[in-house]
Amino acid sequence: MDLETNKESLDQRVNTAAKRVNRDPGEICLLAVSKRQTAETVRSLAVLGQQSFGENYLQEALEKINQLADLALEWHFIGQIQRNKTAAIAENFDWAQSIDRLLIAERLSAQRPAKMDKLNVCIQVRMSEEYGKGGVSIDELLSLANAVSSLSGLVLRGLMTIPENTRDTEKQRQSFRRMYGLFNKMRSQHASVDTLSMGMSGNFEAAVEEGSTMIRVGTALFGSRN
Repeated sequence: MDLETNKESLDQRVNTAAKRVNRDPGEICLLAVSKRQTAETVRSLAVLGQQSFGENYLQEALEKINQLADLALEWHFIGQIQRNKTAAIAENFDWAQSIDRLLIAERLSAQRPAKMDKLNVCIQVRMSEEYGKGGVSIDELLSLANAVSSLSGLVLRGLMTIPENTRDTEKQRQSFRRMYGLFNKMRSQHASVDTLSMGMSGNFEAAVEEGSTMIRVGTALFGSRN
């Protein structure tokens, strides 16, 4: 894989999408989704200036975090969070993006080591009723946000979503627009909220045009996984 070429192409596509809607490309964070990638590959991308990495699988992530401890990287857990994984996430990650239950947030807060900065968190919002998809419903979002924002070990930074798996691009855009509306409502109520994590390899340009501040990209950076 040619990481440098892929990253340059991705950066250019983000810049172009942002400028189409008069946004500053500097407002948009690239989260490199590094699941199933080796520590050596992550290190190579870090050399090119990439700092933020997202992981779905805890054990794999912990091994990489340990192997790359000499680098100043920012680690995001973006997979579904089970209660038996909260301690390891609280002790090793900078962000947890997939909170959808108060119990999980409470455990992360209680288990965050006092010597570390507070854990940055996003609430995952379920925008479609696809089987197995995590996230809190829109109706329950604001009450969960209020509860999470009061936890001493966490900082509520914003919202995350995984769009419906559909080829209907307008349907995806409608979902992104709705998320942006929810994000603005959250920002008006919580001063710490500044992050809207939405958009992946197949739709990040549309997400940028609809207000995303963080895109989670794997394939467009690393190439297709076997």
